[in-house]
Amino acid sequence: MILIYVLFGVYILAINFYAVMLLKTQRDEYGDGDSPKSGDGKLILAAILGGAISIYVSMFIMRYRLKNMLLMIIMPVIAVLNVYFFIAAFRSGFTLLVM
Repeated sequence: MILIYVLFGVYILAINFYAVMLLKTQRDEYGDGDSPKSGDGKLILAAILGGAISIYVSMFIMRYRLKNMLLMIIMPVIAVLNVYFFIAAFRSGFTLLVM
């Protein structure tokens, strides 16, 4: 059971690291101007997979994509859902995943 907790913790760290690097890559690639809307899909997918908090915080730290209202509204909503899922998974002991 401890192995499942460790693997889930590593997954959370890895997806958050990937999300930050994805945002940094987009910022470096497109510069200070508004980037094309095609990058939103990648960011939203990374957020749904568990990196919403790191994307939202990184947007403020890097001061990038702050005028994009879609990301500014949807990232906190997905972040709350991510935190809820993570807490529910840890509290249940991953019984839904182990079945």
